[in-house]
Amino acid sequence: MALPRAPDRLPDEMAAALGHAVAAFGFLEEALKRAIFSLTRHSLGETTDDRALAAWLRRMEEIADDSLGTLIDSFLATARRAHVKALDPLSRELPQLRLLRNLICHASWRPGAQPDLWHPTFINTRGERHPDDMGPADLAAIRDRTLQAARQVVRIMRATGIEGQWAGMDDDGP
Repeated sequence: MALPRAPDRLPDEMAAALGHAVAAFGFLEEALKRAIFSLTRHSLGETTDDRALAAWLRRMEEIADDSLGTLIDSFLATARRAHVKALDPLSRELPQLRLLRNLICHASWRPGAQPDLWHPTFINTRGERHPDDMGPADLAAIRDRTLQAARQVVRIMRATGIEGQWAGMDDDGP
């Protein structure tokens, strides 16, 4: 039995665009975690008993390992409970971004029908394939959508009055 053919090497521009898109999803995950933290901490109020605080801290530890899909669901539920206004556009965008993240992170990339385009071969949990070839501009658009959503999540987080600490952003430098 012959070994499977090794994957084609993505051109540098495509690989860089893919890496930037994936990094944007990492930032979105961080923003979601911080927003969940802020929204739920804010709901505890100033005076909370030790049991409630311990349960909240356990939940925050669990969130650290959650996947993007679970974080999106948790964030949207938490934001609704906190009566965050104008959540509808974000509640439509985040599930779409979840699907795009699964596509670009789990696909095997093959040369597309036209030069400089690549086809992400991936079948989602509903048995669907992505029909279109993609290029660096497509991945940049996904990155931009992801960063825009992350910015909206951060605005919601900051509206609680909890600014949060961001990795790599301390006063002492990296």
